Amino acid sequence: MAGAVGSRRPRVGGSLTAPAYKSDALQRSGRDRGAWGARCASGMGARKIVGYLERQGTHPAVSTVHAILKRHDRIVAPPGGAPALQRFEKEAPNQLWQMDFKGWVQLADATLCHPLTVIDDHSRFVPCLMACADQRGATVRGHLERTFRRYGLPDAMFVDNGAPWGDPSGEGWTGLGVWLLKLGVALLHSRPYHPQSRGKNERFHRTLKAEVFAFDRFRDLAAVQRAFDAWRELYNFERPHGALDHDVPASRYHPSPRAMPDRLPEPVYDEGEIVRKVSATKAYVSFKGRLWKVPKAFCGERLAIRPLDRDGHYGAFFGAHHIATINLTNKQSVSDVSEQVSAMSPG
Repeated sequence: MAGAVGSRRPRVGGSLTAPAYKSDALQRSGRDRGAWGARCASGMGARKIVGYLERQGTHPAVSTVHAILKRHDRIVAPPGGAPALQRFEKEAPNQLWQMDFKGWVQLADATLCHPLTVIDDHSRFVPCLMACADQRGATVRGHLERTFRRYGLPDAMFVDNGAPWGDPSGEGWTGLGVWLLKLGVALLHSRPYHPQSRGKNERFHRTLKAEVFAFDRFRDLAAVQRAFDAWRELYNFERPHGALDHDVPASRYHPSPRAMPDRLPEPVYDEGEIVRKVSATKAYVSFKGRLWKVPKAFCGERLAIRPLDRDGHYGAFFGAHHIATINLTNKQSVSDVSEQVSAMSPG
C-alpha cells in the first residue's frame, strides 16, 4: 500500500554484476555500520539489505548478502535475554504517535544531547527526531509545532510518566499536556513499571544507538542533528522494517488530514454549565462555597463542574477531559490520575 508521503528510490538500470553487487551491498552495510546485519541467527539483517536492493531493481539471494556481510565482519551477535513482548498496533496512520526521550548522550564538547523521538504507531514512520539540549516542555512544544505543521495532528500521543509530559508531583498533567488537549490531541500515559507498552520506543532507541551513535562521537548538537536528518530519511524511505514485512515506513504512512491551527483553540462549554476559571497563581476553583484543588497545569484555564454517577461527587472537566474529582462527602478534591490512565489506555 503506497502512502502519500511517497518513495525516494534511486533509479538503477539493468542487473548488477557480482563485483558491482558486492560493492553495493558492502557500501550499504558500511553506511549503517553493520547494524542491518546484526540479527545473524535469523538472517533479518541480510533481508533488510535485500529488500532495499529489490526496490532498486536488483534481486540478490539473502544467503549471498549474508555471506558477504559475514566475510567482511559486518555480522555481530544479537542481544539475548529479552523475552518477546506482546505488541499492539493501531489500524491507521496518525491514530497514535509514540513520543519519548532516548537516554542522554555526552558529546565531544561536553554538552549533553537528549534525543527526542516521535514514532507513528501504525507505520513506524518517524515524523520527528531532534537533538535537544534539554527535556523542557517548551523545547518539546517548539519541535512538535513544526512537526504538526508538516504532518498534521495525530489523534493521540502515547508517553511515559516522566518529564515533561508527566508531573513528578503525581498530579499527572503538565503545561505541555494541556497544550495538546487544546489541539484535540489526547495524551495517553503508559502504566508505570509496564515496559511492554513502550516496546516500539525501546526497539527504535536501540536501532538509533546502533546505527547513529555506536560508531561516531559527535562534536556538538548541530553535528548530531545533521546525522539525525540524514538517518531519518534513510529510516523512513529506504530501510526495510521487519514488523512491516520488510516494507519501508513511508509506504504505510500519509500525513494527517487534521491541520495544525493558526490559533490555539480553547475548550467550548454548553450554555448553562457550571464553569469556573482557575486562578492564574493558585490551583483552586470555587464550588459550593468552598475552594477545591485542581492540577496546577490548569492555572488560568476555564473548567466545567459536572455531576458524576456517585452521590456527592463532581468532576472538574477541561473540555471533555475529566481532570479532577470533587468529593463533597469529605470536602476534599484529588487529581484524578487513575481516571486519566484507564480512560486513555492504548489497545
